[in-house]
Amino acid sequence: MRILVLGAAAGGGFPQWNAADEANLRARRGDPAARPATQASIALSADGEAWILVNASPDLRQQIAAHLDLWPRKAPRHSPIAAVVLTNGDVDAVAGLLHLREGTPFALYAAPRTLAVLERNPIFEVLDRRLVPRRELPLEEPVTLRDAAGEPLGLELLAFPVPGKPPLYLEGEYGARLATDAEEGDVIGVEFRARRRRVVYVGNVARLDDPLRARLAGADVVFVDATLWRDDEMIQAGVGTKSGRRMGHVSVSGPGGVLERLGDLPAGRKVLIHINNTNPILLADSPERREVEAAGFEVAYDGMEIVP
Repeated sequence: MRILVLGAAAGGGFPQWNAADEANLRARRGDPAARPATQASIALSADGEAWILVNASPDLRQQIAAHLDLWPRKAPRHSPIAAVVLTNGDVDAVAGLLHLREGTPFALYAAPRTLAVLERNPIFEVLDRRLVPRRELPLEEPVTLRDAAGEPLGLELLAFPVPGKPPLYLEGEYGARLATDAEEGDVIGVEFRARRRRVVYVGNVARLDDPLRARLAGADVVFVDATLWRDDEMIQAGVGTKSGRRMGHVSVSGPGGVLERLGDLPAGRKVLIHINNTNPILLADSPERREVEAAGFEVAYDGMEIVP
């Protein structure tokens, strides 16, 4: 199995288009310690030929251009992208599907609630369903991933619900419900299996509870949500009014954070991903970066490649 990190940042990327704080300015100026990052997505392949995307970020066209493995190989049109797996219905997970509308087949997998989001938005009908079949992911049932024609891709997938929330643009329909009590399936984690290797991706999660921790234990690679360093980060930075938990994201530091809950997790590699532009771990010379690395975590970056 090969894994490519296509994008490491949270929604908006790094630098974010309208962000003028020092960290974002450092990224714009080409500071090597402030490496730019596109919006979060990874790609996996069992054979190096056919690839499966986890989420389709708004930066997908740029991400394809940056990775030779994802370039078309046959005239007149072709793509090694054989399937896309969606973990939620947020804009930064689904908007990139619109880049894949030019008539090349691939399979689209998602949990029922995310498929319903696509159903209610007719813009996604630009993906011809005769070429791009939409396949429902059952929760807690292993599925053999297949391309649009039904050929197996060499990877088994297990989707499971995680604490999260509905997409931001649907929050008004949920009344006073908080991020952590959204219905099961608004956000999912995904576990890929091949040749006795396990790769688990939980790039969006509001709480690292005991069942989730147990599920992650023993994996060869764990990708975990690192949107914010601290729960009130957006408020303290003056760029938002919601806590991280209210936005559906566990913080890296603090009580119940990634460092506390997963610092001693037995796993091959623990990779932080979906990192907001306000999070200081994006800066290679920050004390926060040194802290997470000392605790045994890696910080994802665009172009990172992992072979479990």
